[in-house]
Amino acid sequence: MNPEEEDLQLRLNQPHKRAAAFSSIVRLYQERLYWHIRKMVLSHEDANDVLQNTFMKAWNGIEGFRGDSQISTWLYRIATNETLTFLSNKQLRNTSSIDNTDEILLQNLRADNYFDGNELQFKLQKAILTLPEKQRLVFNMKYFDDITYESLSDILGTSVGALKASYHHAVKKIEKYFDEDE
Repeated sequence: MNPEEEDLQLRLNQPHKRAAAFSSIVRLYQERLYWHIRKMVLSHEDANDVLQNTFMKAWNGIEGFRGDSQISTWLYRIATNETLTFLSNKQLRNTSSIDNTDEILLQNLRADNYFDGNELQFKLQKAILTLPEKQRLVFNMKYFDDITYESLSDILGTSVGALKASYHHAVKKIEKYFDEDE
């Protein structure tokens, strides 16, 4: 654990320093968590909502944080669960198939004023949306965030071997998507 995380954990355990420590945590991790969430929900507004829920859940659970894992791992776990819950609720609200939900996500991405990607980036996002949810999550976290398999294992509660297999299958499916589209 790096010294900054150690210091934050010590301050979190002191009630009179907890709020200031949490503010430091928000400043330190909000951008990384935003992009982690954004890659799954694709919309700026939705990502902001999920990020806010993530930090609210973290604050409400701060006394239960024992320090068994790094703060970043704990936050990624909360953000991932909040994102999956959001996507599940969105699918239920649409009362339609997952394919339709993915199409809605793509339409939202195209209409998003904050998306400044070119056609190739849009095509990559479209290819990622063809992946099963777990492979999509593993691919985004490994490819874009460069999170180690060991950290992914802590965040997702899955073995390193299973994560490597999921990532490998995701890459192959994305390659196939690009090959077939040419």
